[in-house]
Amino acid sequence: MVKYRGIRKAKLIRGSRREEREESAKEENMAGEEQMEKLEIDENGNILDTVKDSDGGEQGAGTPSAREPEADAAAVGKLTPETGISRDFGVLKEALEEAVGLYSSFDVIFREMVFGGQKTGIFYYNGFAKDFVLTSILERLSYADQIHREERGLRDGPGGYGEPGEQENAEAKLDVIRLFDEALIPHIQVKKTDKLKEAIDNVAMGGTAFFFEGQKEAVLVDAKSFPVRTTQEPDLERVVRGSRDGFVETLLTNVTLVRRRIRDPKLKLEITQVGTRTQSDVCIAYIDDICDGQLVKDVKAKIKEVKVDGLPLAEKQLEEAIVSKRWNPYPMVRYSERPDVVAAHLLEGHVVLFVDTSPSVMILPATFFHHVQHAEEYRQTPAVGTYLRWVRFIGMAMSLFLLPLWFLIVTSPELKPAGLEFIGPQKVGKIPLLGQFLIAELGTDLMRMAAVHTPAPLAIAMGLVAGILIGDVAVKTGLFVNEVILYLSAAAIGTFATPSYELSLANRLARLGLLLAAAFFKVPGFVLASTFLIVYLALQRSYNSPYLWPFIPFNARALYGVMVRRPFMSMRHRMSLTKPQDGTRQPQS
Repeated sequence: MVKYRGIRKAKLIRGSRREEREESAKEENMAGEEQMEKLEIDENGNILDTVKDSDGGEQGAGTPSAREPEADAAAVGKLTPETGISRDFGVLKEALEEAVGLYSSFDVIFREMVFGGQKTGIFYYNGFAKDFVLTSILERLSYADQIHREERGLRDGPGGYGEPGEQENAEAKLDVIRLFDEALIPHIQVKKTDKLKEAIDNVAMGGTAFFFEGQKEAVLVDAKSFPVRTTQEPDLERVVRGSRDGFVETLLTNVTLVRRRIRDPKLKLEITQVGTRTQSDVCIAYIDDICDGQLVKDVKAKIKEVKVDGLPLAEKQLEEAIVSKRWNPYPMVRYSERPDVVAAHLLEGHVVLFVDTSPSVMILPATFFHHVQHAEEYRQTPAVGTYLRWVRFIGMAMSLFLLPLWFLIVTSPELKPAGLEFIGPQKVGKIPLLGQFLIAELGTDLMRMAAVHTPAPLAIAMGLVAGILIGDVAVKTGLFVNEVILYLSAAAIGTFATPSYELSLANRLARLGLLLAAAFFKVPGFVLASTFLIVYLALQRSYNSPYLWPFIPFNARALYGVMVRRPFMSMRHRMSLTKPQDGTRQPQS
């Protein structure tokens, strides 16, 4: 009987404890509902920091009882990489207002909502936010209330946690950050951070940050959408046959086009930021077991040494920062907007640099002969490709040496070879030959720049006016000689046939220098100027690679590959210029 009474008494005690827990849970629910009623919402749907306390007064987030002094000092002070995230939204918004112009910049948004009883702040830039992704996340977060009730039911229901101390430990185990990160945010690119600067930088790159009041961590979601055009064939690298896709201004799209062509897991795409203000994304691409490790280290070190406020002109300013060329007009790196060309160079052991907001990709190291090859040569048979290559070589030689040689022969008749006595003007114009050449050169460049800035429908009319009317009138009035127009046109065609736009501009300046040397110093001046040009180019180096390789220093096999478009299966080895770790192109299985 005593034993039965003891058991009955224990059951009564347990029942009373369960009733107490149920009553306390009801009180918590009522308090939570009462607190929810006290939250004030502004016209934009944000929760105001000021709530009414139990005494009828107002308690702001900025009062000493509501914020942490140490977090206040850390968040509102100067933003550093070590600045933490404040638990209090009032302090956090003040820090964001000072750092990124919250409430003063119209596209900076800090949206406050409540999910599962947890006050949440959503921080993003309006133009970068991907609407349908964030909508899906918010829809998922709307289930937080249900999950919150289920968690509470597990603790308070039958078979739940027993003693009050165990219940407190269970509530301590409820990690808000972990809950939102692993269960409530349905996205594949999510990470956590406890640094405010990292969160701001992530949002500046297009992401979204989720802050939680009372927590010192934030959840970063990479849900961004950039204004981007569709991929299309580059205007400067058109081919008759081959792929029609080209790089665009979005970095992720560009690296994806290359990754699609090279599925080797050894392809490394390392990203870094350059510029204290622009924080431009720069991607360093290379194949780990092919590219020379020292070359990769040198490129990384050069980029790390760049200390500027920004790169608004993207890859061109980065080139000038990492390549010491000063006043050298010749390009030390090669640019391309074709993914297949970039993939081919990666397989040869080159390093490729992508810069966000630019469709041009930088390839290095690059020699003079890298700029004279075109993708069209490899889209045709070896015989046709070799023929096209030699035609292009002849055009480039014409663009560089035709005008100085013609001027030299005309001004020095004793230099005319036998059978070429017809070379030279039949009558002299009113303007000296040198003046005619200089005016025609400047006129050609002027027409080229006008064509760039002229709308397409008016470009044809502009060409007719400049090419036919002005040229024809200039010849008929006796200001110019017909042969000057003829040879200048042939040199201009050779310039336009040069695959590299940067090399064509450099050759144009070199042509002017050779022309002036021939005009003032005759044969000795032309010979010395030509020699100086070759020696100058031979002394240039692109990341420790000789610029005139394989001509200087001489490499017969590599030079043969430059002069002749070899069949694909005969190219068994990679070029020695890049010092590849794996030099074979046809591995034996």
